[in-house]
Amino acid sequence: MKTLFALTCSLCCLLSFGQSRQTDVTVKKTLKLMGTRFEITVVAPNEEIGYINIDEAVSEIERIERLISSWDEKSETSLINKNAGIKPVKVSRELFNLIERAIKISEITDGAFDITYASMDQIWKFDGSMDKMPTADKIKNSVAKVGYQKMVLNAENSTVFLPEKGMKIGFGAIGKGYAADKAKDLLVSKEVKGGIINASGDLTTWGTKVTGEKWLVGIANPLSKDKVFSWLPVVESSVATSGNYEKYITLNGEKYSHIIDPRTGYPTKGINSVSIFAKQAELCDALATAVFTMGRDVGLHMINQIDGVEAVIVDSENKVHRSSGILFDTN
Repeated sequence: MKTLFALTCSLCCLLSFGQSRQTDVTVKKTLKLMGTRFEITVVAPNEEIGYINIDEAVSEIERIERLISSWDEKSETSLINKNAGIKPVKVSRELFNLIERAIKISEITDGAFDITYASMDQIWKFDGSMDKMPTADKIKNSVAKVGYQKMVLNAENSTVFLPEKGMKIGFGAIGKGYAADKAKDLLVSKEVKGGIINASGDLTTWGTKVTGEKWLVGIANPLSKDKVFSWLPVVESSVATSGNYEKYITLNGEKYSHIIDPRTGYPTKGINSVSIFAKQAELCDALATAVFTMGRDVGLHMINQIDGVEAVIVDSENKVHRSSGILFDTN
């Protein structure tokens, strides 16, 4: 029987901490950042230092939010969007590099991940108010301004230009993961022994528990979130999940996910959830959305070509599929 390495798929992120036999303690704090739930856990010599470490991580996450927020009118991201069709905007090297990496992921995924998705007209409603399909013309027009290929980047001047009025970029499918990575990097640089940054299911870890054991993440069935199928060890690594089990609509007897394919304007179909395992939470975050959009077979084929990245997919029939590097027993 193969080892149960991972099983699906809404990341409840139920963490197993173990009992401390050492002088170090585990300190945890849950709070709302970037409009979502963050849970920050650190291993520290005492509670006071632990909470100081957590406050430092929070400050870093808030800094990232000020950089990438589309809601903050003063953010560099908002300035890029405001000047769409007008002029290039000079941005910090940090944001420029993030946008460059996002475009590379767009290229790898053939546009299934695309930060210009923010340009879409929101014709799909998932608040219960929709009772019929949008017309084909409306759907086509909704993605008319979407397209990562349209973005103009100038590395020498560190400028970003959206050439069409109405174009926008947004970091909703990569921002939480990036913030988690940056918070982790900061704490590692301050010699915090171990911890977890959990951004509403997009999480990254380092070090070990106070007992020296590996951090464990509970993997739960999206249909029964309180039931943990498996405890997955996460060592110096990251995990992210996308799912449609909470936000969707049913029209003419068909279920439509809230995750919209930025290439077509249509909701994705055929998958209930995707979990991605990789070194960086940023990459996990982006690829989870991309695989959901690409579909089971195409998505798994892509993941199998990328070193250091694995995936577990639950299809619309609640069947589990995995990339080649993950072993599990479905019984």
